[in-house]
Amino acid sequence: MKKNILSILILALLIVNIVLTSIMMFSVMGAAKKTTQLVTDIASVLKLEIRGEDGEVVTVPMEQTEVYNITDLTIELQPSEDGSSHWCLVGVALSMNTKDKGYKSFGTAESMEAKKPLLTEAIFEVIGSYRMEDLKGGNGEEEAKEEILRRIQAMYDSQFIFRVSFSDIKYQ
Repeated sequence: MKKNILSILILALLIVNIVLTSIMMFSVMGAAKKTTQLVTDIASVLKLEIRGEDGEVVTVPMEQTEVYNITDLTIELQPSEDGSSHWCLVGVALSMNTKDKGYKSFGTAESMEAKKPLLTEAIFEVIGSYRMEDLKGGNGEEEAKEEILRRIQAMYDSQFIFRVSFSDIKYQ
């Protein structure tokens, strides 16, 4: 009789253990999914990526990347809080995907050189809208790069330019 009671007690403890394990598993899975999404988002920011027409993330390898440089732009910044004027000397590099359909139409050296005044105008408007303190501190430069990229992609109605970099930036 003692063996039957002991067996029933072990069986009851096993059932309680299975129930508690399943409850714990379901409660941890939600947090694990959120953590996985966060890691994926961070990894996508660190890579050179663009989004395809269907919204899928596409990584651009270096052999498919062409760079167009716009050097020595001197841009007047918004006055500081104390009213002093500041200038920014910057070189901008535009990374282009050579396999994108827009590259064939707009990405050639002649085409980019012909559109250089429009590109520099977009760069001047964006960078010139910042104060020196805003660009230097925090995410100012990154925000400026994203806005320049957005404007240039809208100008061309294409995503063949997928990244904007500041090759050299100096403030005065």
